[in-house]
Amino acid sequence: MISKTKIDKKMKRKTNPELVKLVRKLRKSKGWIGVANILSYPRRKKIEKNIDELNKEAEENITIVVPGKVLGGGDVNKKIKVVAFSFSKEALRKLKGKHCEALSIEEELNKNHDGKGLKILK
Repeated sequence: MISKTKIDKKMKRKTNPELVKLVRKLRKSKGWIGVANILSYPRRKKIEKNIDELNKEAEENITIVVPGKVLGGGDVNKKIKVVAFSFSKEALRKLKGKHCEALSIEEELNKNHDGKGLKILK
């Protein structure tokens, strides 16, 4: 079980107000608490995934969540839905070019508050 108190302690050191606000929202929902925990990790452990890694993990009717940044390396050959904290310009261009959905974590949280059908990539 992930402790909300530990997440709060880690967030005291964060300086990005957007990240702090997002993590506080995420930790209130049981389905998103894992994402909140990963986003509260130190910067040296931040997650960056290339598009080809997302393509390998993609399945039908599953939303891929990257609690970090999506980079533009590789290519996508499936129609996927990617939710991430941030995207590089190249990654957004490639995903939009293949008619894939690219949403911020906050947008997906508003649509899917329970966190159902998510695959979190670490």
